[in-house]
Amino acid sequence: MISSEIWSGIDGVIFDLDGVITDTAQVHAKAWQELFDGFFSECGDHHDGQGPEADALRPFDLDGEYRAFVDGKPSQEGVISLLEARGISMPIGRRDDPAGSATVYGMARRKNESFRRHVDANGVDVYPSTIRLVRRLLATGRRVGVASSSHTAARVLDSAGIADLFEVLIDGKYLDDHGIEGKPAPDIFCTAARKLDVAPSAAAVIEDAISGVEAAVAGEFRLVIGVNRTGHADGLRRSGATMVVDDLGEIEPPAPRVDL
Repeated sequence: MISSEIWSGIDGVIFDLDGVITDTAQVHAKAWQELFDGFFSECGDHHDGQGPEADALRPFDLDGEYRAFVDGKPSQEGVISLLEARGISMPIGRRDDPAGSATVYGMARRKNESFRRHVDANGVDVYPSTIRLVRRLLATGRRVGVASSSHTAARVLDSAGIADLFEVLIDGKYLDDHGIEGKPAPDIFCTAARKLDVAPSAAAVIEDAISGVEAAVAGEFRLVIGVNRTGHADGLRRSGATMVVDDLGEIEPPAPRVDL
């Protein structure tokens, strides 16, 4: 068990959502797989020797490519990152492009709609240890927020019935509306810290994605906790996490503060 002393000097904690608070990271991964495999299959059906090479249209690697190119990033950035890695170019398009559009924004919308359908059909499970930690942080006077690249974060929190636990939510829609860079840039966490009125030097970030850990390290947050849900602890450590745990239940919650 990791000592509660790690919370000393921490006035605010910013949580990633999928894979940290809610058991939805794998739902996102499957939505990405559905998107890309469908797209590559469609391209292959019309492949005539022009455009992408056949190898670029191979099935999406749910493990390696998901972690390397899309995990933790805004949807449109994930589309760009994966397609560029495959040597495939696609027009950016517009934010209001429909899901069937052959544009980056159209692809991103298609992925998000797939994720929403799953949430609406199956609901959302939360990690009990995370919720216990959130409640203890609040009880000890610390400020708590969520920073997620997902455009569906508010919907997920509402579906889980825990939206009222978090003072601040910075999500993919907020990033788009305010022209803020997504992870691995630190802006999303720095914005959340500013909204919580805490300095990064007095704040913690809890993340399960390598891009999220990189963002928190770049923002010079005092404590960066990596949550290893899918067996990539070494990657989280290499990205600069202060510590890595398999579950937040491995960390003692902060002790009650004593007013002198």
